Amino acid sequence: MHLGVHAQSAPDRLALVVEPSGATRTFAELNDRSTRLAHLLRARGLQSGACVAILAENRAEYLEAAWAAQRSGLYYVGVNWHLTAGEAAYIVQDSGSDVLISSDTLAALASSIVDGTDLAPAGRLMVGAPAPGWEDYEALLAAQPATPLPDEGEGDFMMYSSGTTGRPKGIRRPLSNTPMGTYPYGAAEQWLRGLGMVEGDVYLSPAPLYHSAPIAWSQAAQRIGATVVCMERFDAEAALALIERHGVTHAQFVPTMFVRMLKLPREVRERYDLSSLRHAVHAAAPCPVDVKRAMIDWWGPILYEFYSSTEGMGATAITSEEWLRKPGSVGKALMGEPYITDDAGNPLPAGEVGTVWFTGGTPFSYHGDPGKTAAAHDARGGTSVGDVGHLDEDGYLFLSDRRTHLIISGGVNIYPQEIEDALVIHPAVTDVAVVGLPDPERGEQVVALVQPADPAAAGPELVEKLTAYARTVLAGYKVPRDVRFVETLPRTPTGKLRKHQIRDELIGS
Repeated sequence: MHLGVHAQSAPDRLALVVEPSGATRTFAELNDRSTRLAHLLRARGLQSGACVAILAENRAEYLEAAWAAQRSGLYYVGVNWHLTAGEAAYIVQDSGSDVLISSDTLAALASSIVDGTDLAPAGRLMVGAPAPGWEDYEALLAAQPATPLPDEGEGDFMMYSSGTTGRPKGIRRPLSNTPMGTYPYGAAEQWLRGLGMVEGDVYLSPAPLYHSAPIAWSQAAQRIGATVVCMERFDAEAALALIERHGVTHAQFVPTMFVRMLKLPREVRERYDLSSLRHAVHAAAPCPVDVKRAMIDWWGPILYEFYSSTEGMGATAITSEEWLRKPGSVGKALMGEPYITDDAGNPLPAGEVGTVWFTGGTPFSYHGDPGKTAAAHDARGGTSVGDVGHLDEDGYLFLSDRRTHLIISGGVNIYPQEIEDALVIHPAVTDVAVVGLPDPERGEQVVALVQPADPAAAGPELVEKLTAYARTVLAGYKVPRDVRFVETLPRTPTGKLRKHQIRDELIGS
């Protein structure tokens, strides 16, 4: 399916609602406007395989631009507007983007970005009031035809790795050059259909569209004919209110969003009618066992977890019922076949922790980095992004952490995720990150950075309380030797901690 089908059958159905602004697009409007933009991109010389960069907040024009590139056989890359101008310019330049579409609210950043690239003036389009040197997006669209391109065909998004362990790399999949409605990487659409999504359902997307899951699942919902309710930014209570107001049937979250909703006062959590919600999907980062159990207790067995990566190396999934039998698992194979190896690449049996690999996933490469591409592939034809975990005797996958996050203290391997999961559920903790810092005696020591629920409580008494609590739920060697308080922790909008940034700042302090 694709937009044109629903624009014909249900032209007045809402394809998109942006909250809290209230901006909307019907299927007819989204189809019309994305088609006009597709003509404009073709008129600017972008043929199949070229790339468009999108620098915008969650707003209606974002999905217009994405659909325009998708139906033009182009790559499109979402640029994280939280990046510095230099970081963002690197992505625009490295991706080979010929056009940058920006919103006027980000005009200063957009202008700084193009100063760091060789982007031609004809490739600078701005939504809203155009800044000097930029063309008016709305006026340009109005001058284009609304008939489909003669060579309309499927493109694809090109995402950059989150950069949690270094400079991000573009992840590209081969273009199919097939007609619209035959997208070859439509796993999200298949999964949503498997979760019972049908035309007229409502999908809540609370995360930034410049990340892979939000854009892929939002477009998948629209391919099915569902309305996407897109939050401009996540707010715990607002998400509950939107589920009630729009009769949301399906939604996708990351674990940090669950934590924030669970920490709302009980009277707030009970204020909203969530009965329309049939499935709450979560992914992007491991979910602490106690957090997920609390969510199932609150919402019922409607949580559906999947594990994958932007690279599309493979995927697992697990229902609430399965998870209650296998707490902590991210499920069984949904795409590809997982296996575990030791550091030498030898396969490991069930229960043994090692590197997670998949065969049979989606082909991909790291743009401009053949060395990194080769390192992500092995002799069996499998691919890995460096996650660590194990398979149990029934084929269920359990994740430990990223290999790059591993702490080795006194010769013992310590996975920070386990410690973070234990501490984050403490009522005095809002957020926590655990890293290893150099230690002359033990090699590394375990350090916890804690964002306290009450900043005024930060001090020796809270350190003692948290340390005592940690000893009741963790082995002694995993208990942080150093607890430090911070105002906030750097996370990607999908909830992943920027561990390399945290560690670098601590070592440099």
